[in-house]
Amino acid sequence: MRKLLIFLVMALPGSPCFAQQLFSFNVPTKEGWNLVEEGDTIFFKLGLSDSALMNIQYRLYYDDHLSIDFDSLGNFFWIPSYDLVDRVEESKTFSVMLEAVSEDDLKFSKELQFEVLHKNRPPLVDDLPVLYVQQYNSNKFHLHKLDQIKDPDGDPIVFRPVPEDMPQGASLSELGIFNWNPSRNQFRNLRNRPETIRFIVQDQPEKRETMGEFKVAPTELDLPPEILIVPSDPVISVKEDDVVNLNLYVTDPNGDDDIIDVGFVSNNLKVPKEGLKKNTNTQWEFKWRPGYDFIDEEGKVDTITLTFFALDQAGQKRDKKLKVAITDTENIEKKDRRLYQNYRNMLLQSMDLIAHLDDNQKDLNKQLKKAKKGKKNRSIISASLGALTGVSPVFLQDDPQNYVTGVGGTAVLTLGTLEATEVLGRSKDDILERLRINIDIRNQTQAQGDQFARKYALKTKRRDKSFNADVDKLKATLNNKKLILLELPADWQNPRKSTDKNIRKTFPDFNSEGYPQH
Repeated sequence: MRKLLIFLVMALPGSPCFAQQLFSFNVPTKEGWNLVEEGDTIFFKLGLSDSALMNIQYRLYYDDHLSIDFDSLGNFFWIPSYDLVDRVEESKTFSVMLEAVSEDDLKFSKELQFEVLHKNRPPLVDDLPVLYVQQYNSNKFHLHKLDQIKDPDGDPIVFRPVPEDMPQGASLSELGIFNWNPSRNQFRNLRNRPETIRFIVQDQPEKRETMGEFKVAPTELDLPPEILIVPSDPVISVKEDDVVNLNLYVTDPNGDDDIIDVGFVSNNLKVPKEGLKKNTNTQWEFKWRPGYDFIDEEGKVDTITLTFFALDQAGQKRDKKLKVAITDTENIEKKDRRLYQNYRNMLLQSMDLIAHLDDNQKDLNKQLKKAKKGKKNRSIISASLGALTGVSPVFLQDDPQNYVTGVGGTAVLTLGTLEATEVLGRSKDDILERLRINIDIRNQTQAQGDQFARKYALKTKRRDKSFNADVDKLKATLNNKKLILLELPADWQNPRKSTDKNIRKTFPDFNSEGYPQH
């Protein structure tokens, strides 16, 4: 605290200053009377210690910016303004000069000093303008930039929300940024009753607070609708067999009820209008597959432009464009159908070969059985070389009616038996060899057919490069060079029909996956 300093000026006898030694001003003597805060009041009445002096006039000399009220009767009245001391200085001393003049022109003077302390004032919040918001938009308002909100002392200020007044989804930052994206229902409610939102402004570091409020109302401007397209890429690249799928979100700042039409136009007539479907009044979906016949030239890329638009009741229109780059591509449907036919035909040929080999194995088993049984009762006579005397018949045992001619003479005769296959037809060893070949080829065909049916049951697997290699491998089995040794009849036909059901009986993993059944 700074105390009042009163200076008395010494003078020689007979001069006006000498009279000042004899007389003095009556000023307040209470301690701290000259210590005052900005905005407070100092009032006192001047007088002289010698009441005999009459017709005294008082004068005051001070800087004009102090704005002190002082009359000739000595009434001192001063309210220090708030701009005398800033928040950094905190206090400041000001001097004034009092002077009393008698009727005989005798002057008395005295200097007074006052210490003025800075006084912190709360922030000021005047009437604020109405904040107009748009539906679904991120409405931001910078309250700290409004002239109606300020701190008279130039103190830093922060903003505090009043939680019970804040609408759902709204926020107010310490910097004074109010942000709100009203929903459809909130926007409708605003039309019926604007929101009044209170907030607090607090200065720093004293933290004095002032309550303020503002109104939020729906925009009164007639604004066009807004269109959001997802994905939002300006150019979408697809192949002919891809589906172009776009989601459109249409909003109107004046309310979704204001939207009356949503559509699109294209620079290519092949794009159907039916591709755009309405889910709700604000949500639409565009689906379109160009198809393999969209581009005639192989390897070409065609770019089309789609322009989507939204129209409101006042005729306000908003449109948004995007481009679709379509690349020519191989017809996967035809390719899959062709690969499936190849897949099925290979298994059908394998089924036929297995059935043919099964029939052939049955025939070989019969031949082997017959060869093993033979004709053990058939006998012949063989004679060594020598003189021959004649020929006589030899009757077969147990069958006297059948006989063979025998050569007779002085030579020694040998009677023995031979199996019929050693005399008539093929040998037993030949049949066994053919059976072995038949079984080997049949088992190999079955194993490779099962693996082929299982590995390429899905069409996505048949698109692999390994498919053609496995087809060639299976073909090599079907064309086994040893098949010629079996002497299979060329006119043989499979008694079982070539149906998918029969193929699946031979190869359980065969999958027709939705193709027409045979």
